[in-house]
Amino acid sequence: MHAPPTAPRTRALGFAALAVAMLMSVPTAQTAFGEEAKAVPGGGDLGPNVHVFDPSTPDIQGKVDEIFKKQESAQFGLDRHALMFKPGTYDDINAQIGFYTQIAGLGLNPNDTTFNGDVTVDAGWFDGNATQNFWRSAENLTLNPVSGTNRWAVSQAAPFRRMHVKGGLNLAPDGYGWASGGYIADSRIDGEVGPYSQQQWYTRDSSVGGWVNGVWNMTFSGVEGAPANSFPEPPYTTLETTPISREKPFLHLDGDDYKVFVPEKRENARGVSWANGTPAGESIPLDQFYVVKEGADAATINAAVEQGLHLLFTPGVYHIDETINIDRADTVALGLGLATIIPDNGVTAIKVGDVDGVKLAGLLVDAGPVNSETLIEVGPENASADHAANPTSLQDVFVRIGGAGPGKATTSIVVNSDDTIIDHTWVWRADHGEGWGWETNRADYGVRVNGDDVLATGLFVEHFNKYDVEWYGERGRTIFFQNEKAYDAPNQEAIQNGDTKGYAAYRVDDSVEQHEGWGMGSYCYYNVDPTIIQEHGFKAPVKPGVKFHSLIVVSLGGNGQYEHVINDVGSPTSGTETVPSQVVNFP
Repeated sequence: MHAPPTAPRTRALGFAALAVAMLMSVPTAQTAFGEEAKAVPGGGDLGPNVHVFDPSTPDIQGKVDEIFKKQESAQFGLDRHALMFKPGTYDDINAQIGFYTQIAGLGLNPNDTTFNGDVTVDAGWFDGNATQNFWRSAENLTLNPVSGTNRWAVSQAAPFRRMHVKGGLNLAPDGYGWASGGYIADSRIDGEVGPYSQQQWYTRDSSVGGWVNGVWNMTFSGVEGAPANSFPEPPYTTLETTPISREKPFLHLDGDDYKVFVPEKRENARGVSWANGTPAGESIPLDQFYVVKEGADAATINAAVEQGLHLLFTPGVYHIDETINIDRADTVALGLGLATIIPDNGVTAIKVGDVDGVKLAGLLVDAGPVNSETLIEVGPENASADHAANPTSLQDVFVRIGGAGPGKATTSIVVNSDDTIIDHTWVWRADHGEGWGWETNRADYGVRVNGDDVLATGLFVEHFNKYDVEWYGERGRTIFFQNEKAYDAPNQEAIQNGDTKGYAAYRVDDSVEQHEGWGMGSYCYYNVDPTIIQEHGFKAPVKPGVKFHSLIVVSLGGNGQYEHVINDVGSPTSGTETVPSQVVNFP
């Protein structure tokens, strides 16, 4: 898909022509050359890939099934869909959710939109293995599951947000096959949550009626009903509150008018944000958004931001040949249906200025075949402004290098701005699909944090050629980290890091004085050369202000080994069994 040319521009008009133009009330924007161009309009329809239902819509089940049939196994397909349900009650619904599909209610409160039925993810398409159930979401609905328990068998990049389940929640596929997720936020599950075969999971600012088990790493912050902290056996890491959080913006209806609700920041949060009815925050009318549709180019998107509009990306795939620049405080850039941005010609996809309160949410950035030095930058180099009162946030912002085709990027996400919140991201160098291989989808670094006081809640970063995460900023905090080292390293020499065997999954620079992490795991599966030795999963300076809680490394089936967990601390993984090595606290 190629982007169309930018909006047409006309030369400065003579007096008579200008008078006619004024009478026609055509909005204009002055250009640098004294020309005038049509202003980018706000609002409008949501395009063909947003499917809106109300309780009277005929054959809802048939339409939902039709989309699922297309998307069930379309792991690297181009279709994107958002299923949006107006407030009301829907009977006898089983909405099965496939790839690149978002399902959401359009009320201000999850209880405004109720299914007497289920929102289901299973793994029949992959022989009962849920480890590739990526890129989908459920948001802002209340479920009365038919059997009393809803099934949501997912792995990375599949958030379950602002959901109310009046029953239990099963996170495993039918048959209890493998699963490698996942993320719940701002949700209430009245019954028990059963992760069963899920290897790891993070739950934030929610309420659960109980939690059944854990495999390697189950982490909770601000969750009412969460199990007590007990790592490593059972492997529960539990924080009473989340230090700072701000829920993801979402589309809703106010009467017949679409708006985007932007929740307020919470401090030391515990439980859902909507317990008392309408959550705290503001609603922004749709006419203050540029509704981006397939075929839009970066020049028009940037013009809209400069004009003062927010961005609402409708479900689709967007090729851009220049960077999307967001340099205005409080700008919302929200994607529906896993809207996907592909940078052409090696450009950076998105750059955010060193300004307050930008919200990036619901976007997938897919690297192009020409190497990009970076894919997302938050703040310019040496950013220094204080954003503690109103931080920028990234929520359900995912990055992919390869898999859908060749892609390259030196560093995926760079965070320079202080106080940034990274709330649920999966940054993934592909290990399957098309266009992958040790050099084919070369990507040395996943996430680099230079800003101070940055908080990551739900950090999933996998398979990079060198460091998956590097942290240079002071007072950084990570609550839950999930990592796999790159499977496809051809030999020990390919990963050698000077005198060190391999690059740590998570490295805190020696210059850092204060850093803290909770519930963090790194796993290796060097299946090309199972003799590869990884010296450690984590590396950090030994200083009083640098602290880690509940660390784990795992060698999957003995394909490669870790010598230590962090630095030279922790016993090695050994043998051919999947036996984790754990360090409860460091130092």
